[in-house]
Amino acid sequence: MTPSHSLLNSNMPSGSASLIWFRKGLRIHDNPALEYASRASAFVYPLFVIDPHYMEPDPKAFSPGSTRAGISRIRFLLESLADLDLSLKKLGSRLLVLKGEPSEVLIRCLKEWDVKKICFEYDTDPYYQALDNKIKNYASLAGIEVFSPVSHTLFNPADIIEKNGGRPPLSYQSFLKLAGEPSWASSPLLVELSSVPPVGDVASFEISQVPTLKELGYVQNDQQEELTPFRGGESEALRRLRESLSDKEWVANFEKPKGDPSAYIKPATTVLSPYLKFGCLSSRYFYQCLKDVYKNVKRHTSPPVSLVGQLLWREFFYTVAFGTPNFDKMNGNKICKQIPWNDDDELLAAWREARTGYPWIDAIMVQLREWGWMHHLARHCVACFLTRGDLFLHWEKGRDVFERLLIDSDWAINNGNWLWLSCSSFFYQYNRIYSPTSFGKKYDPHGDYIRHFLPILKDMPKEYIYEPWTAPLSVQNKAKCIIGRDYPKPVVSHDSASKECRRKMGEAYALNKKLNGVVSEDDVKSLRRRLDEDGGQEARGRRQRQKLIS
Repeated sequence: MTPSHSLLNSNMPSGSASLIWFRKGLRIHDNPALEYASRASAFVYPLFVIDPHYMEPDPKAFSPGSTRAGISRIRFLLESLADLDLSLKKLGSRLLVLKGEPSEVLIRCLKEWDVKKICFEYDTDPYYQALDNKIKNYASLAGIEVFSPVSHTLFNPADIIEKNGGRPPLSYQSFLKLAGEPSWASSPLLVELSSVPPVGDVASFEISQVPTLKELGYVQNDQQEELTPFRGGESEALRRLRESLSDKEWVANFEKPKGDPSAYIKPATTVLSPYLKFGCLSSRYFYQCLKDVYKNVKRHTSPPVSLVGQLLWREFFYTVAFGTPNFDKMNGNKICKQIPWNDDDELLAAWREARTGYPWIDAIMVQLREWGWMHHLARHCVACFLTRGDLFLHWEKGRDVFERLLIDSDWAINNGNWLWLSCSSFFYQYNRIYSPTSFGKKYDPHGDYIRHFLPILKDMPKEYIYEPWTAPLSVQNKAKCIIGRDYPKPVVSHDSASKECRRKMGEAYALNKKLNGVVSEDDVKSLRRRLDEDGGQEARGRRQRQKLIS
């Protein structure tokens, strides 16, 4: 379903009411839906719906939060809503918060408030596509104008797919050729509003303020609160943007994938991803700001490694995700290699709970749990370790953990990156594996990052900090950290596990090639049985050796 502007009631009376439905796009600057809702309207109802689908507390989940989101992301969202409310109040309005199934709440609002136009930012996520269709269908029957502009992304993914003959481009370079320059890029964006029409009569609705975590039923974790350094909201997004842009040389020379994944006091990136995810920062405004910097420097990096290149990676994943059925699954996903991943809940829990026995991996997973963010190279390391590098577990399981815990979790980008890092799609050099011991050492030989996030290892000498199981018992005693008691032994031997992963990936790739990518679930099961039989004896011997070593 493409974005729409259906003018079904063009002769609106001057006393008419508009509704702006906030989901993402939690900002005032470059918000065409808000700007259009404000135009020629006597009243504007700015609405956010607390959706139980995302926000209902789930005590059974593996971390504090709802079924789908960890508490760090929910807190970030609430902070963003509170900031939006303050901004709207300065413009003579306020944010109205209701709770319930969004389409039911919206339809009731449209009826009771006598709304003549509803405005909301276009969203490509499957969940919102289905919701939006319900609202559009109701509005069409009720003669209500719908305005749903593309402003969360630089391009409309549907336009790119149409240019490519109805298929999404499957490489970054082909995407760039098709996309070109955004059509709006040479025009100034509306970054300020002088006022918003007042809120009309809310009738029988019980409108709430932006709730606190406690009011939503979440148990506060004071320790975690101190450890989460990123605060939500448009004000913080624009402050961070100004701070990043003030160092023009850094902006001009930014080159991904370079950067230090162990830098935590001052991260080696902009940390604007959560603000882009919630639309606290307009990607279009960010793009224009970067282009302005580039105009005033002698030299600058280019896509795919530049900062503009990072925004275009985001667009690439949005486009492929929008045009690929079952993009978030292995089964039924035409662009995904069918691989017989292992199913081991104990190993998955060890990875998720930072108990792999590899300090570099575990420290990253602690940062994820506490901060809801980590550097992109750190994400690469733990994703490779879980899938094709060491544990050979399904990328969907890792995706679910990231989806829950990341404050910048984004449906298209998260799934796209897991497809990439597991060598299931986009990237196929499965022999290139991140070492869980030597990769981090390149950036942080002293192990400061590990000492910060795994304080149990804070007194371990730097010679052993990445492989503490190799430390003599006298050293472990002195460091007050006995391996196997205070900190776990490695769950696998990296050398033998990575060798086994390469063997399995090679067999899986051969099967996908032989069957021209048309691999059934039975084919995958059959290959898994064969690989298990071939590797069973060797694995048993390896476990026995591991026990003897430890």
